[in-house]
Amino acid sequence: MSTQLTPILTRFWDDPQSWTLATYEKHDGYQALKKALTMPQADLVQLTKDSGLRGRGGAGFPTGMKWGFLPPPDGGPRYLVVNADESEPGTCKDIPLMMAAPQFLIEGVIITSFAIGCNHAFIYLRGEVVHVYRRLLRAVEEAYAAGYLGKNILGSGFDLDVTVHAGAGAYICGEETALLDSLEGRRGQPRLKPPFPAVAGLYARPTVVNNVESIASIPAILLNGAGWFADMGTEKSTGFGIFSLSGHVARPGQYEAPLGITLRELLEMAGGMRDPKKKLKFWTPGGSSTPMFTDEHLDVPLDFESVAAAGSMLGTRALQIFDETVSVVRAVSRWTDFYAHESCGKCTPCREGTFWLKQIMERLEHGQGTQGDIDKLVDICDNILGRAFCALGDGATSPITSAVKYFREEFEAGLHTPAAKLFPPAASTLFAKETVSA
Repeated sequence: MSTQLTPILTRFWDDPQSWTLATYEKHDGYQALKKALTMPQADLVQLTKDSGLRGRGGAGFPTGMKWGFLPPPDGGPRYLVVNADESEPGTCKDIPLMMAAPQFLIEGVIITSFAIGCNHAFIYLRGEVVHVYRRLLRAVEEAYAAGYLGKNILGSGFDLDVTVHAGAGAYICGEETALLDSLEGRRGQPRLKPPFPAVAGLYARPTVVNNVESIASIPAILLNGAGWFADMGTEKSTGFGIFSLSGHVARPGQYEAPLGITLRELLEMAGGMRDPKKKLKFWTPGGSSTPMFTDEHLDVPLDFESVAAAGSMLGTRALQIFDETVSVVRAVSRWTDFYAHESCGKCTPCREGTFWLKQIMERLEHGQGTQGDIDKLVDICDNILGRAFCALGDGATSPITSAVKYFREEFEAGLHTPAAKLFPPAASTLFAKETVSA
């Protein structure tokens, strides 16, 4: 397995003004667009299919196939919506990408829009990240001024407008149909499917919804070829991805590498554990909504198939690393609080289930658990899994069921001993308070 990083989307993040159009153009920016505008639209869709690019937002659905689901043109509008509502605990790849090099996304949006016959694209951003919102607005403004957006782009006859929309801050709007409802001005809640967005999406018109990193990868694929991209990664999980390492590692940050790399290799690049004397205890391969792994999974290839075979999901490649000073019960309790708070309440399994999961987890965290609480936790999770309206309910169960599987003894300790006593929080603090002398 190669341990080499593949700096493509991240290759000039260290430039003093990496976010400007001038910097982007110095690094082959918009050369892919010029090439795309000379190609048949069907060839662009086929190129994406041939590359094997799969969605980088979590589900891993083939990107080119999603584009191909659009019905034949009927004379009406069709839309591209970029899901930039990055909200899950631990997930932090799209926001740094948009902050450091937003023009990758803008060029990808233009190429994708041309490929699918879209003349108005939307970027739906989480509203709390105001600094990123301003940077995206400026990037779009620069693209308009340079003739990459607007009417008759580069003399091709293709018109495209891009709207950057700031949401109100709801995790549920990361679900594509809830995002579409929010974009239309309604309360963000998942829609009943079918119809799927490809048939009736934004304003009931054919719509493609893709993640930021998926769209931002398109220019490099077009410039270098489908074969170049497919040569990286594994046979079924091709290409590169941004792996976000956080927690108890010496050098947390974004590591752009081929899919199929292992956590052991990434940890070596990141300088190992923050405290070499402390062992790795548990980690998430794809964010807090994916079943956790332990140190026995250090050599699992981080691709869609291998991670699934090991019992989890690659998700957003948000690798949260926890050492032996951390209480797994307390960590899972915090995540459960999040999912209970962010449940939109539309369906009973998620609305009621996350509420009761939160109550039980709080009891166990504070050493006030009762007999049967652990089995009740698992039973509630089993009744949510696969029965909720969208993936939020399923994601809420994943950390709990996997934690009980690997650390049941800690949950049993929660029947009588607070987690804070077993694992003092000060021991796992990432940033210790400085002592100020009088």
